[in-house]
Amino acid sequence: MKKSKWMLGAAAMLALSVALAGCGGGDKKADNKAGGTKGELMVYTSIYPDIIDNMCKPNVAKAFPDMKVNWFQGGTEKVVTKITGEIKAKKIAADVLMVADPSYYLKLQDQKLLLPYKSKEEANLINDKAEDGSWYAVRVCNMIIAYNADKLKVEDAPKNWTDLTDPKWKGKIAMPNPMLSGTAYVAVGALADKYGWEYFDKLKANGLRVEEGNSAIQNKLLTGEYAAAMILEENILKLANTKKEPLKVIYPSDGVIQVPSPIAIFNTTKNPEGAKALVDWWLSKEGQQAVVKGWMHSVRGDVKEPIGSVPTKGLTDSKIKVDWRKLADNNAQIKEEFRKRVMDK
Repeated sequence: MKKSKWMLGAAAMLALSVALAGCGGGDKKADNKAGGTKGELMVYTSIYPDIIDNMCKPNVAKAFPDMKVNWFQGGTEKVVTKITGEIKAKKIAADVLMVADPSYYLKLQDQKLLLPYKSKEEANLINDKAEDGSWYAVRVCNMIIAYNADKLKVEDAPKNWTDLTDPKWKGKIAMPNPMLSGTAYVAVGALADKYGWEYFDKLKANGLRVEEGNSAIQNKLLTGEYAAAMILEENILKLANTKKEPLKVIYPSDGVIQVPSPIAIFNTTKNPEGAKALVDWWLSKEGQQAVVKGWMHSVRGDVKEPIGSVPTKGLTDSKIKVDWRKLADNNAQIKEEFRKRVMDK
């Protein structure tokens, strides 16, 4: 009889503990895990809208069916301008940031606005990251030279960055605007360091045109208005492989300009566990395969390069050196120097 009463009491205690757990009074780790992959997140990104709609949204929704993920898209400079205003107002709406320019993350890190997080995928990564986990490179973009194979023979196309100063290309070359494009800003800083600002004086004298972005350039390469241009590799790979357009990539012999675009979490996020889970997914093999389907290179060694490209390691080994700290600390000065030398008439 006593044994029976004891068993009834134990059963009652077990039932009470289960009830408490169901109301949030149970194991905190389990509760955080469930709440982290639910809730809501806002991602600010410079990834192209069609890649967001066709690759990012469906893959993220599949990975996190119970979490609502919202997206704000714009060129890197547009996103940075939006964030700058939110920082001043102390109302940062973004939880996760994915823009092109790595130097901007150094500024955010200096301002102590990023959430340090050691991703569980860290051991698999082969590209840039912050020591404290404040940001990780999540996709690798390459600035290359492109040309139209219907208008130009491969043997006649530019082979390196300095070839663009050859008078035979006068008035037939272009690049994206570094005031609007993060990758173009990186390219300007890298080439000015490697060849001096005189390089851009020569491009200006050779009739360099500055377009709003990569898309405008690819269209004018197709029409033949431009013979060759500085542009993102992903634009050309996508058109060549999905629409069979005659655009071709030249990997400059003096090195591509590689932009390891990061992902980071703002420390103001109201859903840190969800943000961490999203970072882990993007850095996972599944997430990186989605990146490659968007025609960008992976930051993992076990994921192959996009269709039509060359192995990532070869591009990385021969890339032009970029001084990210210099780009972070001298943003306004570098843009002003470019504006004076190239854009002012």
